[in-house]
Amino acid sequence: MRLRDDSGSLLPLVIGYGALTAVLMVTTIDLASLNMAQRGLDAVAEAAALAAADTFTLSVADGEPRAVLTAPGVAMGAAALLEATPGQAVLVASDTPDGTSAVVTVQMIWHPPLFSIVIPDGVTLRSTAIARTAIG
Repeated sequence: MRLRDDSGSLLPLVIGYGALTAVLMVTTIDLASLNMAQRGLDAVAEAAALAAADTFTLSVADGEPRAVLTAPGVAMGAAALLEATPGQAVLVASDTPDGTSAVVTVQMIWHPPLFSIVIPDGVTLRSTAIARTAIG
């Protein structure tokens, strides 16, 4: 003799675990997209810093060649690379603190592919890269 009826008690578990699995999958996809966007932005920042570091003017002091960077040259080089690169990255800051290094900061807005309802304005991603001239 059965004291209670166990039929149908498995359905709520299946629905619950199915919902949990769906949430985990969506979250994983969004986090992977965020990681790829940040890595892409890092690559753009590094490329912009390298392009900016190539805008040096060459001078000779005491018989030694010296590459000198200027802030307008660094900004021009980084902006030129960003214009030629497809994507949403924009130049936030560029400078040369010591005349031989180019520091470039870029940013973009990332929108999650699946949870865009939760984050409608997106997330601002920033990346800073430093490059030195080839001739020091």
